[in-house]
Amino acid sequence: MSVNEQADVVVVGLGPGGEHVAGTLAEAGLDVVGIEAELVGGECPYWACVPSKMMIRAGNLLAEAGRIPALAGEAVVTPDWTRVAGRIRDEATDDWNDQVAADRFAAMGGRLVRGSGRLAGPRRVTVGDRMFEARRGVVLATGTRPRIPLVPGLEGTPYWTNRDAMAAKELPASMVVLGGGAIGVEVAQVFARFKCAVTVIEGQDRLLSQEEPEAGELAAQALRADGVTVLTGARARQVSHDGTAFTLRLEGDEQLLSAERLLVATGGQADLTPLAVDTVGLDQTAGTVPTDGQMRAAEGLWAVGDITGRGAFTHVSMYQAEIAVRDILGRPGPDADYRALPRVTFTDPEVGAVGLTERQAREQGLAVRTSVVAIASSTRGWIHGPGNEGFIKLVEDADRGVLIGATSAGPVGGEVLYGLNVAVHAEVPVDRLQHMIYTYPTFHRTIEAALGALR
Repeated sequence: MSVNEQADVVVVGLGPGGEHVAGTLAEAGLDVVGIEAELVGGECPYWACVPSKMMIRAGNLLAEAGRIPALAGEAVVTPDWTRVAGRIRDEATDDWNDQVAADRFAAMGGRLVRGSGRLAGPRRVTVGDRMFEARRGVVLATGTRPRIPLVPGLEGTPYWTNRDAMAAKELPASMVVLGGGAIGVEVAQVFARFKCAVTVIEGQDRLLSQEEPEAGELAAQALRADGVTVLTGARARQVSHDGTAFTLRLEGDEQLLSAERLLVATGGQADLTPLAVDTVGLDQTAGTVPTDGQMRAAEGLWAVGDITGRGAFTHVSMYQAEIAVRDILGRPGPDADYRALPRVTFTDPEVGAVGLTERQAREQGLAVRTSVVAIASSTRGWIHGPGNEGFIKLVEDADRGVLIGATSAGPVGGEVLYGLNVAVHAEVPVDRLQHMIYTYPTFHRTIEAALGALR
C-alpha cells in the first residue's frame, strides 16, 4: 500500500447522483476524488434512460405513422433499426466512451480515479493499492446491478440484460422478456414496433405490478395491440440454449417458448459486500444502505441513489445528491421527503404516477376516496382520436381532503403528471383544486373531471 492520499470528500460511484455530488462539491472548492469502475455518468446515459427513450421516440413515430390513415391520408413506413442504433451509438453514448464526462469532471476540479472503491473504515477508501483518506467524508453511490432469477439452465446462457438491448446493432427476429416491469414493457413495445416477435412473461397477475391495476391492464392492452404476447401469472421453470435459440418451459405448463433472444428484466439489486460496508458498522448482507433525512448513513458517510432503496430513478438520485451536497457543505435544508415520489413508464401510452396507490393507501388504514376517468372522454382525447388510450386516477385521503396519490396515463401521461405531482407534494386541498381553472382543450383538463368523480 502506498502513502495514503488525502481529499476532502471521496465519492464512490459516478452515476447521475454521484457525479452530481462530486462535481458540485469540486466546483464549491473542495478537494474531491471521484471513483468509478465503469463509465462516468453511470447507467442512465449509456444503458438506460437516454438510449431507451431514443428507442421509444423512434417506435412511437412508427406507431403514429400507422394512425395516419384514420386521420390524415396514407402513409407507408419501413422500420429501420440501424437509424436507432446509430443515434444511440453516436449521439447518446459516443460509442460507450465517457471521455467527455471525465473531462467535464476534471474541469470542475475533481480528481477521477478509475477502479472499484472499497471502504476501509471511517472516511477511508481503497482502490487497488491506493488508500484515500477523506477529511469530511465518503459518499456511496454505486447503484444496483440486474437481478438475475435462479431459473434452472439460465446461468451460462447468452441472455441479455438492458445493456445488451440498448447496444443492439440489429434486432433479433424473436425475443422473450422475463419481467413485466417498466424496463421489460418499454423494450418489448419498441422491439415489437420494429417487427421483432416478442413475448413478455410476468410472474405477478399483471404488468407494472407496483402501480395501479388499471395501469397494468392498460400496458397489457397496449402491448397486445402492437403484437406482443403477454403472459401474466407465469414463471419460467427451465431455460436452455442450443447455440442458436432459447427454449423456455413455464411452471405448471407443458408449453415451450422459443426465441432468438432472452431479455432478463426482473429488476435490480445492490451488492454491498464488495464495498466492505461492515468496516463502518453497516450490514453488508442488506439490500440497501439506510440513511437519515440528510442522506447520512454513518458518521462521515453519506449514500445517494439506487443503493438507498428509495427507487431506481435518476431523479431520485439527483434529489438525494442535492441534499447530501448541502449537508456536506454545512448548509441547512429540509430532510428528504418521498411522499410525492414521481415515476413514469414510457410506453405508448405513457404511465405516470406519483405518491401512493389505492392499495398502499388502504393498507395504511387511510380513509380513501378514488376516481378513474378515461382520457378519451375528454374533449382533447376525442380530438386526438387513435392513440388516446389512458386515464386519470386520483387517490384522496378523505379525512384530510388532500391527494396522496395519482396516476396519469395517456399520450403525454408523464407531462400531465406534473400538476398532480405538485398537488400531492404541496398537499393542496382537493376543494381548492376543484375550483381552479383548467385549460381547454388539454389532456390535463381530465383531472378536473376526475376530481369531480371522487367517491
